[in-house]
Amino acid sequence: MNRNDKLIVALLFALLMGWLWYSARTTKEMREQQLVQQKQAAAALATNAAATAALQSVPGATNLQAAVTPAPAVEKPVAVHLLPEQTATLHAADMNLLISSRGATLTAATLPAYRARPEKGSGPVVLDFHPQPALALSGLPGMAPDADYAMTADPDGKAVTLACRTAQGLTVERRIELRPRHLVVVSDRIGNASDLPLRLGTNEITLGTIYRGDLKNDEISADSMPAMAGAKVERWNKALPRMFGAGGGFGCNGGGNSQALPETATRTVEGAQEWVALKSRFFVETVSAPTNAGFRLDAVRDTSQAPLTVSRIAGSVLFPGTLLNAGDSIKRRYTLYIGPKKLAYLSALDVHMDEIMEFGFFSWFCKPLVALLNWFYHLIPNYGVAIILLTLLVRVVFWPLTHKSTESAKRMRDIQPKIKAIQESFKDDPHKLQQETWRVYRENKVNPLSSCLPMLVQIPIFIALYTVLRSAVDLRQAPFLWVRDLSQPENLLAGVLPIPINILPLLMAATTVMQSKLTPSMGDPMQQKMLTWMMPLMMLFFFYSMPAALSLYWTVSTMLAIFQLFTQQRGGLLAMIRRNGAAVAAGTPGAPPADGETMTRQMRRRMGR
Repeated sequence: MNRNDKLIVALLFALLMGWLWYSARTTKEMREQQLVQQKQAAAALATNAAATAALQSVPGATNLQAAVTPAPAVEKPVAVHLLPEQTATLHAADMNLLISSRGATLTAATLPAYRARPEKGSGPVVLDFHPQPALALSGLPGMAPDADYAMTADPDGKAVTLACRTAQGLTVERRIELRPRHLVVVSDRIGNASDLPLRLGTNEITLGTIYRGDLKNDEISADSMPAMAGAKVERWNKALPRMFGAGGGFGCNGGGNSQALPETATRTVEGAQEWVALKSRFFVETVSAPTNAGFRLDAVRDTSQAPLTVSRIAGSVLFPGTLLNAGDSIKRRYTLYIGPKKLAYLSALDVHMDEIMEFGFFSWFCKPLVALLNWFYHLIPNYGVAIILLTLLVRVVFWPLTHKSTESAKRMRDIQPKIKAIQESFKDDPHKLQQETWRVYRENKVNPLSSCLPMLVQIPIFIALYTVLRSAVDLRQAPFLWVRDLSQPENLLAGVLPIPINILPLLMAATTVMQSKLTPSMGDPMQQKMLTWMMPLMMLFFFYSMPAALSLYWTVSTMLAIFQLFTQQRGGLLAMIRRNGAAVAAGTPGAPPADGETMTRQMRRRMGR
């Protein structure tokens, strides 16, 4: 391995170590933040111990539990349905909501702009919130979560009003409004219509249910934003397997043997939250509810899978208990976002809600990358073409840098005999060896690090594109030529062949070999030959199961690099264009100029024949 290759490997290793250090530091900060939050919540509970004991004496009241300990079972009211279930559908251009009178709940959301499957004729995406519908109230005295409500729908189909009253005189009036951009605004008024005080225990509203898809790259997780100064978004994806007692070595979508683990698990998180989100790979449901006291996550694993696989998650937002005197009422307002993980929509919502996208360290680059891709898409409505245009733009911007790097590599190759002579002469004097080596570099205007730069500038772009593909809905089911979905591997002849065929990674490996052969080489020819084949094979291995958009980006980038190398070998792009134009005028094929010749002299000779 020559010196340049060693420098590239060292720099890439340093970047990897830096990323691991940053991830470890971020995880540590999140844990410290969570400990602070838990201590604050514990102090608040200790201060209100007397009130807590009083709440526990009320039927139907529950109490916030420690981090992973499920709440003790309490006797919940059971609904006796005296009225038939009513349903109403709220309509908007981007979403339809199905509302049920049983519990005044939201049971399903239909997203007409997104197909459930890539195949033509596939129906729209339907977010089914069964078996735990969204907005069900529990913990209220005498009121079951699926109690009968009287329902009245607005004539315009944008809102519905529901009302319920218990035998004890507790009343609930709820209004659900559907607004543009996948927003749902819910207003509750909980009142005491009796002549006696009513004590409300710790009560909650459900968040709905999110399911993991059946594709290999699908995932589900939860996020929350603590309502405290300086707080950061908390990720609960790694906590999901721990809820089952699996330990930290399991991923939320698999790992380890789960046969002895429970089918369901629960975790309660104390402390007020700005918002809570349940999400799959491309879709999310968020709830912002002021005056809340925390939330609970409920997870169910797939018992048919030996590795631990969480198949669905649900949850509830918790509210502290209170005393309602006769005639008193409390009002609560919840804002829900139910829809795609689209950066433009989430950025316009609550504090830090755009972090649901999980862009992480590369957020500074992922956000403009999404905007740029969508801008290209509006010019030509195909995300495959948008990726090609993005790649072309990147290559044009860094064309001078790549050109300079290639020229430097040529000069490095030319001075190798001098470098080897210096190494032989000063092998026993490292300091002198370094001085003489850099003197030769300066005299020949060579920078040994310049050949690394074109590869290094590609790394943040590639990582950012991979991060965007992981969660942004924009490229979901985006077709391009034979590719049905750029956010997934091509998977041609899947189910027919043992290993599906992915053409783009194969094309990427082939173009990488061509680029290696055209790149000026130096050092040991055997090592160079080995690198020429080893690098493409390694990339083929890593890219084969990645989203097709990544292979498309890298293949187009490599093809443009080959074009640039080819033009440099023929004297430059403008020189090649002039030479070919002159050849066409003279009726002879173009040829590269001989060493030391100018293009004008060669054109004169050909035109004089």
